[in-house]
Amino acid sequence: MKALTKTDFNFPGQKSVYHGKVREVYNINGDTLVMVATDRISAFDVVLPEGIPYKGQMLNQIAAKFLDATTDICPNWKQATPDPMVTVGVLCEGFPVEMIVRGYLCGSAWRAYKNGVREICGVKLPEGMRENEKFPEPIVTPTTKAEMGLHDEDISKEEILKQGLATPEEYEILEKYTLELFKRGTEIAAERGLILVDTKYEFGKHNGIIYLMDEIHTPDSSRYFYKDGYEQRFEKGEPQKQLSKEFVREWLMENGFQGKEGQTVPEMTPEIVQSISERYIELYENITGEKFVKEDTSNIAQRIEKNITDYLTK
Repeated sequence: MKALTKTDFNFPGQKSVYHGKVREVYNINGDTLVMVATDRISAFDVVLPEGIPYKGQMLNQIAAKFLDATTDICPNWKQATPDPMVTVGVLCEGFPVEMIVRGYLCGSAWRAYKNGVREICGVKLPEGMRENEKFPEPIVTPTTKAEMGLHDEDISKEEILKQGLATPEEYEILEKYTLELFKRGTEIAAERGLILVDTKYEFGKHNGIIYLMDEIHTPDSSRYFYKDGYEQRFEKGEPQKQLSKEFVREWLMENGFQGKEGQTVPEMTPEIVQSISERYIELYENITGEKFVKEDTSNIAQRIEKNITDYLTK
């Protein structure tokens, strides 16, 4: 099994390329984005040393599916998927915040709550909540969009407006879209026997219109619980069976790594890499309800370059 961890293409009309944690983003003629979902994997804002075979294909195909399923809620950037690992779309000027929405108290929010925090991003939290408990209503807890290697920071609506990261009118639209997309994602997840626990959305503007950008409802950007057994586990205070990248974080923490200075990423043996790949395939099939079809990985970069070039020059 081969993994794609870096691309270095030069397409017709290419103006620039941005290498993110997981995606490579090519700017074509200043109006089109070509986004390649690589097989890189990140955790604790650190890109891990080994790629995960088929991960990019899975993420790209899940995102494409959910982008298509939410066009009635808000416009999104996607125009085409010329390759299983590639989405081509409208170049937007992104808002420098990520809109995180939480339906349940878990992850970093629970860790903060356990330590006595009762307000996240300006949102007051009820007393007496337990880990993995459902909020009365989903809450929006934005973060800043940090540069590579830096940690995203929590930010309140008030601070976003004060810093001029969005106008009051823009923020209202961002929050409205966020909650409506989360509601749709929750409904789709329920059909699959899943609970959409929390997720993040990114938005940008193109010709004055706000678009949903990037990925949506993937296991990299979202956390899912299995609905079956949720109540029993919650009542007993047991960990939930979940579909997300959390299992990678847990493996890293068990091996003494949380992205802190001086810590070293544990060795990613072929067995570990394969097990992560298999978990991602499980995620894909559960989230989409479709069998995952592995693409030929004998020469991934060549295949992608040809498919993108054919699309751009047709």
